[in-house]
Order: sequence, then structure tokens, then C-alpha cells
Amino acid sequence: MHIVLLDGLTTNPGDISWAPLEQLGTLVVHDRTAPGDIVARAAGAEAVLTNKTVLGAAEFAALPGLTYVGVLATGTNVVDVAAARRHGVTVTNVPDYSTPNVVQATFALLLELTNRVGHHDATVHAGRWSACPDFCYWDGDLVELAGLTLGIVGYGRIGRGVAAVGRAFGMRILHAGRSESADPERVDLDALFRDSDIVSLHCPLTEASRGMVDARRLALMKPTAFLLNTARGPLVNEADLAAALSSGTIAGAGIDVLSVEPPPATNPLLTSPNCVITPHVAWATRNARQRLVATVAANLAAFIAGRPQHVVG
Repeated sequence: MHIVLLDGLTTNPGDISWAPLEQLGTLVVHDRTAPGDIVARAAGAEAVLTNKTVLGAAEFAALPGLTYVGVLATGTNVVDVAAARRHGVTVTNVPDYSTPNVVQATFALLLELTNRVGHHDATVHAGRWSACPDFCYWDGDLVELAGLTLGIVGYGRIGRGVAAVGRAFGMRILHAGRSESADPERVDLDALFRDSDIVSLHCPLTEASRGMVDARRLALMKPTAFLLNTARGPLVNEADLAAALSSGTIAGAGIDVLSVEPPPATNPLLTSPNCVITPHVAWATRNARQRLVATVAANLAAFIAGRPQHVVG
């Protein structure tokens, strides 16, 4: 089987092995692929693997020999699944490889907002502690998590993992997601935004959820509340969030994903007060990337054997 990976660099910059995929056929790995190069590079391939390179209807129409697309991620919005189905192409994803990493990153963002570790470290290295007349100092409020309410939007594997860590911190949990109807922690979305001290997004991007965090919902939040997004950038109306941060409608935000990645310099969140931003790295530990490659290979092997798994659509 001829296998083409269109954008392998972010998954594997050289610190893990492609061997699980190389055992399944002839593998060609491109670091990244521009839209205009997709068809030429994928020509003759039976299997194409992609992380963020978009495969739309035009690409499927131009690649009649393609039978399989493996997404190196959980989200599959980069693939026109309906077009793939029309052309008889099977699409798979990797549903669970980074859960502990995203949970960890969620609390890294929250702790930076509440303890300001990075900020205080920078002031110490700049000489401020050495020049301080007292044994300590701090900038802004340091916030205790115990007793606060953590509202989780999306209650799948990651959401439940975040809830478990929140409980360990002594936090009260609310969630808006699929659950037993009698679950006392389950509330509607507006109530979650209104009653939570921290709102953390862990839901998929759909047409219904796109832009769900807008000016109206942000206005429901407490002025002391924080918003966290380690899910998908387009869940948030970024102009509305920037306005809410600038006006003090909410206290801060911790963001790992943006609507356009990499972001243009004009993205308003880049200059918003008390907005901690990381470059879409919540998933990216070496352990998680190794699990990702192993599952991508297992998905392709199952397809070759006629027993496809993790099929999308």
C-alpha cells in the first residue's frame, strides 16, 4: 500500500518513530503541504494521512485511487466526510490519545491565571525580588481554587477527567453535557455560565456549538470568573471575549486554541488583558504523540484487514 502523510512535522519533529506505519506499506512523509500541492503529492496513494491539511470535495474528486483517509487527531473538521463517503473513501480518527495531557494543560492554564507563576518568575529574574524591601510580594489577586465552582462544557473523557482533578482541588462541579437525567451536577448551558467561577470548554466543534461563547453568554459570567478553552478555537467569538476581558466583564481567560492557527497579528486576544495563550500544545507531550501514531497505524491495519475501526460518519 502506498501511504502519504501530508503534514507529519507537528506530530513528529524527529523524536518518535514512524515504524508502525512503515510496516504497513510504502510511507512518504511530508513536513507540511500547501493546499495547491495536495493532489500532486497524494496522487497514486491508496491511503492519505492528515492532521490539519484540509481534504475537501475537490481533492476527493481528483484522487480516484484513494480508498482511505486517516486523521491524526480526534476532530475531523479538516475532512469533508460527506464527500469522502460519496467517493467510497473510509475516514477514521483517533478518539482517545491525549486525554491526560489536555486535562493537565487545562489546569496549567487555570493555575497560571490564579497563581500567576510565569509572571512572578519573570519579575524575579528581572531583579524585583532582589530589590524588594520585604520577604515577598505578589501582583494581583492570588485565587484559591478550593470551594470554587468549575463548570465543564462537554462531559466526555476529557471533561470527566477535568472534573476529577477539580474535585481533588476541592472544587464544586457543574457540567453541561450528556449524562444521566438525575445527575445533580448537570445544568443547562446558561445556568453553567451564570453559576460557575471557572468555565472550561471540552465539547466538539459543530454548527450548533460554533461561536457559543459570545457576548451574551460572557455577560452571564461573574466578573471574577475565568474562561478556559482547550477544545476548539471557533467555539469562542474572539472579538466578544476580547471585549469582555478589556471591560472587566470576566477576570481572565486561558486559551490553547484559536479560530485561525497560527493567528494573525490582528487577533484581538493577543493584546487582551489577563489572557494566557499557548500555541495549541495541550495534546503534544511525547507520550501522547506516540499513542497517536500507534493508533493511526492500528486504524490503517484494521482497514487493510477489512475490519475498519474508529470510522467517522
